[in-house]
Amino acid sequence: MTTSTTDPANAIVGCILGTAIGDALGLPYEGLSAQRIARLSTTPLRYRFFFGRGMVSDDTEHTCMVAQALIRSGGEEVIFTPDLARRMKWWLLGIPAGVGFATLRAVIKLWFGASPWSSGVDSAGNGPAMRSAVIGAACDDLDHVATFVTQSATLTHSDPRAEHAARAVAFAAYAAKHGWSIEHYRDQLRQRLIDDSAAQLLETIDAACDKRDVTTQAFARDVLKSPDKVGGFCNHSVPLALHAWMRHPTDLRAALEEVIRCGGDTDTNGAIAGGIIGAGVGREGMPTDLLGGIHEWPRTVAWMSELAEQTDSALRLGAGESAPRLPFLGVAARNALFLVVVLGHGLRRLFPPY
Repeated sequence: MTTSTTDPANAIVGCILGTAIGDALGLPYEGLSAQRIARLSTTPLRYRFFFGRGMVSDDTEHTCMVAQALIRSGGEEVIFTPDLARRMKWWLLGIPAGVGFATLRAVIKLWFGASPWSSGVDSAGNGPAMRSAVIGAACDDLDHVATFVTQSATLTHSDPRAEHAARAVAFAAYAAKHGWSIEHYRDQLRQRLIDDSAAQLLETIDAACDKRDVTTQAFARDVLKSPDKVGGFCNHSVPLALHAWMRHPTDLRAALEEVIRCGGDTDTNGAIAGGIIGAGVGREGMPTDLLGGIHEWPRTVAWMSELAEQTDSALRLGAGESAPRLPFLGVAARNALFLVVVLGHGLRRLFPPY
């Protein structure tokens, strides 16, 4: 049941790039209703963010920071958490657009001296889930996966539901990498999420497993009771992404099409689904047009690929090393452009079609 179908380095590359594709494809539609997305895009979804190109948001940025912290730690848990906290503090200084409110509050707490083990705020948002797939893709032991997910999640979110949802995502990426059946994934999840606060999540994931024959839009309507938007509540967004993975475990484009057309938090929901599927299919499973359409600097596709390969190397050797870095001024300049584009999209939404 645990025979790997994707070599570790390729699984990490696929996970990070799949996250970026789902993030970039869903970003222009974030906050829109399913009805309005259908009116804006009657043809298959494409990049619409920046002159037909895609750019990534905090979903991909956090995933990359987790990978950098894994490299620096070399698999040592005591190093991972403070390193990730330090990266988040500097990330916030770059003035990223669209940062989640819970994450914003937690990082501000870090800047004011809070410990990385007590900085989380009471929120059941999907922030931890959006950055957890890479942990499942990178680690070879489920106990280590669970520990790193807990540290990553509680850094910003203290509500146990956010941690449970993040674990479900990381375990799904682990399952995709190793070629598990959906039934085996569900069994493992039930054995490892035994807290009462996980009951609603597990029930909804069970429904996702049982209803793989219906579209993800139908799942959102009938099970999540969210016919027009699936927002950032982790017990909704994570089962939605898992359902798309279960329906299309090797077809990234089809899965993202269904997730994003559900409306709501489309970039994060797409990023989660993309990361899980990418861990299973590797870089070869990335649609070339979608991968080539990402227009990012300095966090380029080549940089993210190098990051993934170094993550595998550091964890395999069990030795921490310096992670690939990004120029702070370059990131700040990029974020300024990103903010201008975001404001432009906000103005566009004032006009039809509604």
